[in-house]
Amino acid sequence: MKKISVYEAQVALRAQYKETPELAMVTDYAMTGGIDPSDPFHAQVTPMDGGGVSVPIGVHRAVGGPYDAPCPGDMLCAALAACQDSSVRMVANLLGIELIALKVRVKAIVDVRGAMGMQKDVPVGFQSMTCDIDIKAKDGTPPEMLEKLCIAAERCCVVQHTLRHPPLIQTTFHT
Repeated sequence: MKKISVYEAQVALRAQYKETPELAMVTDYAMTGGIDPSDPFHAQVTPMDGGGVSVPIGVHRAVGGPYDAPCPGDMLCAALAACQDSSVRMVANLLGIELIALKVRVKAIVDVRGAMGMQKDVPVGFQSMTCDIDIKAKDGTPPEMLEKLCIAAERCCVVQHTLRHPPLIQTTFHT
């Protein structure tokens, strides 16, 4: 099996984006629908426009739901974990570091009284998030390379940067 090279996959893209920066602007999508809208505790989200994969969504028991499917907070944690994981993998590949094991665990803490409108001084949203990344590289990998990997992978994580510096979000209701 041919070894996958991030460098080879990106070399033409990097040249193209340098020449025509506007081509580097991409748009990601997700959409809900396809489930009975009268059910207050269940939904379904389809990431990627036309991606063909739908994920069931539930409501956390802390706000009265059955919590029988991932809730939106779980999906946010999943997005951060997935982005950190792929950032580590890609940077390791670029640096020539052979990973033996990789595990990313994200935890988010929220006081749901804010979302339930119970107390005005309690914010709606997570108060904290932690991301623990366990990396095991091939024996003999220099510690300075592992440090370089960690710094570069954190710098490249789009979801983490989005959470740290949130973009303007515009919501339009069509009734």
